[in-house]
Amino acid sequence: MSTMPNWTVLNPEANQLGESPFWHPSEQSLYWVDIDGMRICRANGYTGEVESWDMPETPGCIAPAAKGGLVIALRNTVYRAAQWKGQLKLVYRFDHDAKTTRFNDGKCDPYGRFWAGTMYEPRDQAAGQLFSCESRAGGYFTVKMVADGATVANGLAWSPDGSTVYWADTKAHRIRAWDWMAGSNVLTRVRTFAQFPPKPEGWVFGKSTEPYGGRPDGAAVDAEGNYWVAMYEGGRILKLSPTGEQLAELRTPVLCPTMPCFGGDDLKTLYFTSASHGRSEAELAAFPQSGCVFFTRVDVPGLPVNLFQD
Repeated sequence: MSTMPNWTVLNPEANQLGESPFWHPSEQSLYWVDIDGMRICRANGYTGEVESWDMPETPGCIAPAAKGGLVIALRNTVYRAAQWKGQLKLVYRFDHDAKTTRFNDGKCDPYGRFWAGTMYEPRDQAAGQLFSCESRAGGYFTVKMVADGATVANGLAWSPDGSTVYWADTKAHRIRAWDWMAGSNVLTRVRTFAQFPPKPEGWVFGKSTEPYGGRPDGAAVDAEGNYWVAMYEGGRILKLSPTGEQLAELRTPVLCPTMPCFGGDDLKTLYFTSASHGRSEAELAAFPQSGCVFFTRVDVPGLPVNLFQD
């Protein structure tokens, strides 16, 4: 079933590359990052007023913390800020080469660990990895590499019962799933959850006649266990069942949606971020709201955001 919902623009000022949105329940605000704009943004859920916070380098992803503030992954570092626009406290520096590799998609698991995946910017090898970061007593921060074999890490999400982890490789057009043993934080039984057709060789928006449905970017899971994924360059968000069956296709008013999330008091407001940086003049003319954040109402609520525990 394909539909074009009644999307509303949240922020009239376009982001370069919006990503990592989440709904903060106690603040009643939507947070997200503008990666290429090197800033974190938040919007009041009632007034729509948007604030931004400049970062010293590109932020890949963020997550709220139970004690307040944020955990923030920049190119090869994870920081902790106790409050909005607070001091950035370094908690871990990773050893990947920040010139070629940076953090991209990430969020917290139901146990309060912060997970973040990397992308290899030359995009000619599957050098991306997925890390789990855990804060323990005494401020001791432990890091574990839990998965690898991706070029562009995306689509991280958990099933409602916490038994399944989803992780996408955007370049490979593939979403994988694992069984997850939460207590020991071990992934097993990897399988392909969804595989999408590759981008036709030489495909260019407005010039190519071959159809292209896009590739999987960020994702969110609803209360029924359905996986909602933004299809970059596909102009759509797909709703997939826990078995990978396509249940719905929501057309978007931009070609490059990047990541959905659920918010509002009842978690029935579906938000998504989008991209404008590097897009062609023809695409921006056809989709002038590229880079904006949009929202609409849906029937099934999402899952509340998981908080970082430290």
